[in-house]
Amino acid sequence: MLDFNDVRLARPEGTPCAFQVSAGATAIRQTPAPDGLVMTFALHGETLDLFREEGEFGLVQCRRDRYIGWTLMEALSAPVLPVTHKVKALRTYAFSRPDIKSSPHFMLSLGARVAATGRQEGLLVECDRAGWVHQRHLVPLDAFEDDPAGVARRFLEAPYLWGGRESLGLDCSGLLQQAFEACGVLLPRDSDMQHAWAGSEMAGTSRICPQNGMLWRGDVVFWTDHVGVLTGPDTLLHANAHHMAVAEEPFAEAIERIEKSAGPVLEIRRLDLAVLRGLGPGWLTP
Repeated sequence: MLDFNDVRLARPEGTPCAFQVSAGATAIRQTPAPDGLVMTFALHGETLDLFREEGEFGLVQCRRDRYIGWTLMEALSAPVLPVTHKVKALRTYAFSRPDIKSSPHFMLSLGARVAATGRQEGLLVECDRAGWVHQRHLVPLDAFEDDPAGVARRFLEAPYLWGGRESLGLDCSGLLQQAFEACGVLLPRDSDMQHAWAGSEMAGTSRICPQNGMLWRGDVVFWTDHVGVLTGPDTLLHANAHHMAVAEEPFAEAIERIEKSAGPVLEIRRLDLAVLRGLGPGWLTP
């Protein structure tokens, strides 16, 4: 179970005001400073509760996954607009006018939320606070994919970025969070939290052998402070600092290398998408 007294999740004191990310994405930092350690990112359209301001930064809690930190106030807007669609492409542009030759306001990554106005010019859809987005890159909020490993694989070779969870850079748990959310299952933000909550333990995984026939595509592999997803019984996909990218490699080789720095595999979990979709993000409530 998750520890909701964890400083990463514990709600700050005070009465918050709701704001919405109106930039393409915004870094959530540990301290209110431009060089503060990045803990996660909030994507366009996500709602944040603002508790206080300090200079150009605000202390916020992400409603999406309860994560807390400081972000630039210039990236936020109010009031919160009802979002209607999400980005299904790995990344897309929000154009300033209904013309793909126009200058884009910013880039949107997979999973970003938009508030479509209903106005359309050709194949471009107007989205409040974003601009014009190609309709083929948008789907309704209740459209879910069925292969988290396949979603994760779209990020292949994206650079490794501590705290990242967008197409321009991700860390290990950010990759898993984005992949499973596209399939309708919201995971907690960090790998230890994901390990505490997600899925059912595979029997005997403390002595796992990639060749024993137990493993499936989509199984989630946990180490101390690291996580990845299997794209096949003997192939691991993960964002990692060894490759400094999202990489796919033989699982046996990854086990041998990672054990030298993070120890052996802690556990392998299997997530039932149908069951977890039905439960919803119930872990958000203590």
